[in-house]
Amino acid sequence: MTGCMFWYAMGRWLGPARADAPVGRFGRYMLLRHATYAGLARAYRRNHVRASLVAQFVPTVRNYLPVLAGALRLPALPFALATLLGATIWNSGFLIAGYSMRDSGHDLLAVAFRIIVIVVLLEMTALLGLRYRLLWWSRFGSARG
Repeated sequence: MTGCMFWYAMGRWLGPARADAPVGRFGRYMLLRHATYAGLARAYRRNHVRASLVAQFVPTVRNYLPVLAGALRLPALPFALATLLGATIWNSGFLIAGYSMRDSGHDLLAVAFRIIVIVVLLEMTALLGLRYRLLWWSRFGSARG
């Protein structure tokens, strides 16, 4: 939470123009066109609380989204509350799993590996589902005319 708020403050200090500049300049090297970035920023403005909450479940996104939230000058309190709730839910699963395995006699390395595999598979499934849902929706929408 503290790290997210630090990066939020850094994004706010950068401002929209300075945050936009690297995307326009280097985005093509990261397969992120400036038009795509602008569309994502507009979508984030509309759904910033929900997106900030869900971002806590995606490891790479949770690290970079606070900079964008600050640069877009989104309200700090809703961002902080959504981030806190998302991080609490995400970490609670691991804390509950660890607590429930105390003194169980299981090989902790094997269990930890299984948990990591399950988390990675869940995230990959979610990302693939989102990708194919968007593809399906664009095809469905264009077919309807």
